[in-house]
Amino acid sequence: MEGSIHNVDSFVDNRHDKHSVNTNVDSFDLFRHDAQQPARLAPECDGLELPPMSRSIRLGVLTPSSNTALEPLTSALAAAQPGCSAHFARFKVTEIALSQQALGQFDDSKILAAAELLADAKVDVIAWSGTSSGWLGFDADRRLVERIRERTGIPATTAVLALNELLAIGGVQRLALVTPYTGDVQARIVENYRALGVDVVAERHLDIRVNHDFALVEPGTLHGLMREVAVHAPQAITTFCTNLRAAPLAEAVEAELDLTLLDTVSTTVWGALRAAGADPSPITGWGRLFQWR
Repeated sequence: MEGSIHNVDSFVDNRHDKHSVNTNVDSFDLFRHDAQQPARLAPECDGLELPPMSRSIRLGVLTPSSNTALEPLTSALAAAQPGCSAHFARFKVTEIALSQQALGQFDDSKILAAAELLADAKVDVIAWSGTSSGWLGFDADRRLVERIRERTGIPATTAVLALNELLAIGGVQRLALVTPYTGDVQARIVENYRALGVDVVAERHLDIRVNHDFALVEPGTLHGLMREVAVHAPQAITTFCTNLRAAPLAEAVEAELDLTLLDTVSTTVWGALRAAGADPSPITGWGRLFQWR
């Protein structure tokens, strides 16, 4: 196994260009309203055929309580899919470790209670946006999605099950792994992928165990770690944690390294859309994985 990195250097964030919107005031006259009359189309729009609204898609997302990166990134990804919105329910997760106390955070009863709250929003799918089955074993997520379906009647998926499906679709057998986790957690993830027939040919981890702190890792640091693992000729790289600000790096990383980035925030959205019966390919600017099927 490659060595861990203990000191997180500060790098400059990769920033996307901001696009201004040229607003024509006249466009606001499309719907004219008189306080004494019902709202109506402006006369120049008489006979205008408005397109039917596309089917809305509500993604229900189960979120670790201390995550701060997952929700804004998931919402941005959902906004890139026409008619899609993301809705969240949290349950308590503050530490990633192999102690009994830390493992107990992922007891199904807590997750199912959060899933039932999402069901009240009549979401089309419930997705666990977390990577716990990486060290608990992939069967943990398979059992969880079945229990969510039984309890709510709603299709379910997880970040890791979607990632594993993408690995199968892409024929990925040589994987590079980047995480913020401790060495023992990382070793368990590598072992579980080996049992799945996927060889982790290079890995980097940051030896952090406080879940909130994962989101503080600079995107530039993550990009640097991806450069390091890329020299070992993997077929894809995964940033394996849903509290990392890695998903927006996909376009730059893929252009530079010619390797697909399978970030687990992104794999959650990819899997959730498919489970909801939608095509993820309209999502562009977030990496190649949304074109995989």
